[in-house]
Amino acid sequence: MKPVRPQRVIPIVAAPQGGGSCSNGRQPGGVLAAVGGWLRDRAGLLRKLQWAVVLVYAFLLIVPACLELPEDSARMWNNLTIFAQFVFWGIWWPFVLLSMVLFGRLWCGVLCPEGALSEWAARKGLGRPIPRWMRWGGWPFVAFVLTTVYGQLVSVYQYPKAALLVLGGSTVAAVAVGFVYTRGKRAWCRHLCPVNGVFGLLSKLAPMHYRVDEAAWKQSQQKRERVAAVDCAPLQPLRHMQGGSGCHMCGRCSDHRGAIELSLRSPSDEVVRVAEREADGWQTALIVYGLLGVAMGAFHWTMSPWFVSLKQTAAEWLVDKDIMWPLDTGAPWWLLTHYPQHNDVFSWLDGAALITYVATTALALGSGILACLALAVCAAGRWQTRRLHHLAQALIPLAGCGVFLGLSALTVTLLKAEGVPMQWANHARLLLLAGANLWSLHLARGIMRHWGGSAARYLALLPMLAALALVDCAWGFMFWWW
Repeated sequence: MKPVRPQRVIPIVAAPQGGGSCSNGRQPGGVLAAVGGWLRDRAGLLRKLQWAVVLVYAFLLIVPACLELPEDSARMWNNLTIFAQFVFWGIWWPFVLLSMVLFGRLWCGVLCPEGALSEWAARKGLGRPIPRWMRWGGWPFVAFVLTTVYGQLVSVYQYPKAALLVLGGSTVAAVAVGFVYTRGKRAWCRHLCPVNGVFGLLSKLAPMHYRVDEAAWKQSQQKRERVAAVDCAPLQPLRHMQGGSGCHMCGRCSDHRGAIELSLRSPSDEVVRVAEREADGWQTALIVYGLLGVAMGAFHWTMSPWFVSLKQTAAEWLVDKDIMWPLDTGAPWWLLTHYPQHNDVFSWLDGAALITYVATTALALGSGILACLALAVCAAGRWQTRRLHHLAQALIPLAGCGVFLGLSALTVTLLKAEGVPMQWANHARLLLLAGANLWSLHLARGIMRHWGGSAARYLALLPMLAALALVDCAWGFMFWWW
């Protein structure tokens, strides 16, 4: 695939390497700006790195699905299936989430196999315009919820065929969407990727972004020089880009018109300042009912005594009524978990109970959190729906921390099976939760200060504390009380 070349002013004036001034006379922005330029100028190397990740991803996803399931005595160091399970769910996904908070969506722009394949397919495909249905703002929430629940029904964390079905199916969809829509862009990543919304939220906390200098942009336009357009794969409006939630951090726009450079920023800036205009109901739904609701239920049910009681009560009622078909365990593995050789088989009742438990958890916990947020908005001043959506953004650190803790629980389980001492894990979880709570509270305080008004806004932090307490109690049941 032909690498994307850096964008230059025509006639071309080569930018100096390492020192000197930029094309508009502005001095370079330091080490980070140089990193952005390096990413821009190493497009060919980055493409090779992406294809290397694609090959590793395909190998670890496909080969274990073709092997027999491991015996109970198998271990990570002598069984490819368990090794792949650890790589995907113990390292890959938890630390991809962490990377969003540290570096923005650098994973998406530089390493993600789905993004690379979708963009490659778009360069070879039909080039049709993105249809209206794909632009619907609810896809990030809907895709996350459906993927999360379906993954639980087929036990995606435990079995390689389920992982191939969920992750591989997503990859095939990414290639198909790329082939049909746009010319060399990432329509899948921008609109339909199941984790696009989650990555967009977490990247708002990153301490770096591509800063756009409006004055330098206007100055470049006044020179009336022809400037080649940036090949922005995620289709970002570069001139008006204020935050990093949609930027894939690939560096292709670095120093475009002498106005864009990789820069440091306050980790609070995008949530407090930019999100006031960009936050909407779908983002609030993803935070409150998705990351703090559905994800919590998905992590909870395997160890919840309430889930066991729900299933037993339903089973007894069905037997009393002589309704036996929901107890049947003949569903195929791609619909419900079905691995009789490992005594792991779901009945229709199991599937229904799981969906009911996750949905109830999401509705109860999410609605409680939303009520606390609404009360905080009212206490801080006049009611505005826009303020509710803005304040919900303060929960991003706690929501992200929760998903990291839930995914890393499998990391801890697998390491324990290998004999690695993990007595410190619960202490680390407590520290992470405490830090996330403080970060969310700090963001809430910053948002309310940004609104202005009287000192009553500090009283509004009390309902915010209640919202945090609800989330903490849910994690307390999972890690300490059950």
